[in-house]
Amino acid sequence: MDDSTKKRILIIEDDTHIAEGLQLNLTMQDYEVAIAADGVTGLQLWKEWRPHLIVLDIMLPDINGLHVLQSIRLEDDRLPILILSAKAASDDKITGLSFGVDDYLSKPFNLEEFLLRVKRLLTRASWHSGAEDKTGWVGPTYEFGSNRIDFTSATAYCKKGQIQLTEQEIKLLKLFIANKGKILSRSKLQEIGWGYSRDTTTRTMDNFIVRFRKYFEDNPKKPVYFKSHRSVGYIFDHD
Repeated sequence: MDDSTKKRILIIEDDTHIAEGLQLNLTMQDYEVAIAADGVTGLQLWKEWRPHLIVLDIMLPDINGLHVLQSIRLEDDRLPILILSAKAASDDKITGLSFGVDDYLSKPFNLEEFLLRVKRLLTRASWHSGAEDKTGWVGPTYEFGSNRIDFTSATAYCKKGQIQLTEQEIKLLKLFIANKGKILSRSKLQEIGWGYSRDTTTRTMDNFIVRFRKYFEDNPKKPVYFKSHRSVGYIFDHD
C-alpha cells in the first residue's frame, strides 16, 4: 500500500514497552504509526500529523489523557479515540465516555481484540466521514441570555453588536459551554485550552475572562454568566 493511502494512528502512551509493541503490531497491519510519550507531545503531533485514530493512555506526564481528550474534542468531534488504560474502574470509563471517547480497553488487554477494535473504529469513521458532527459537545450555534455564538463562522452576536472571535476564544467558549455549571480551575483551563503551555500564565486566562464579560455581560463588573469562584477559577452558567 502506498504511504499516502495508509491510515495514520497516533499512540499517546508513556510506557515505552507497550507503545513500541503496539507500533510494531499496527505497522504489521499496514498502518502508519507514530508515538508520543506525553500529553503535550501528543497534542502537538495530533495538530501537525492529523492521524485517523488515536490510542490514548489516561495516566500521562504533564497533562493527563482525559485532558488531552477534552482538548481534542473542542476542535474535532469525529476523530476516533480509543482509551487504553490501567484505570479500569467504571467511574473512569464513564468519565471517558462523557468526554467523547469512542472506545475503552483496560490493561492488560488481548492484542487481537485491540487490533479488531482499531479496525472497527477506522471502518466506522470512514462510513460517517460525510455525516454531521456528533452532538455530545457544542452545536454550530449556542444562545444564552440575549447572546448568540455561531461557531461555524466564529461570530458572536451580543450587546456590543457583531464580534469576530479568535480561535482561542472559540476554544475556551466551547470548553465553558461543555462544562456549564461546573467550576473550572485556571490550571484545568490552561491544560485543556492550551494543551498545558508553560508560557501561558494565569493572567492570560484572566484577560480572556475580562473580554468575555465585555462581550456578553450587561454589567461586566457584576457578571451573570462568567463568574469568578473565590481564587479557584471560573464558572459559566445560565438558566
